[in-house]
Amino acid sequence: MPERDDEEREFDIKWADGAVHKEPSARARMLAARWKDNPPGPVPFRGEPEHRGSSGHSSWVSTAVVLGCVAAVIVLLGYINFRPY
Repeated sequence: MPERDDEEREFDIKWADGAVHKEPSARARMLAARWKDNPPGPVPFRGEPEHRGSSGHSSWVSTAVVLGCVAAVIVLLGYINFRPY
């Protein structure tokens, strides 16, 4: 009996794959309807990177802050473990 189910399932898959017209997905239908009235503009393959932060800090400031924190932790750990004899 399971062999017959497998044969029927295989037939159904072949029948579905061989269909002449396939219905588009819901997302494809939604985008087609949206773009019918308002088509999207051209998008470059690799666009220019956008500036992530507008705080005005450059990358060296961030690097200095991180290195300063690491140095502070090292000094703090050395001070905690310092035992004068």
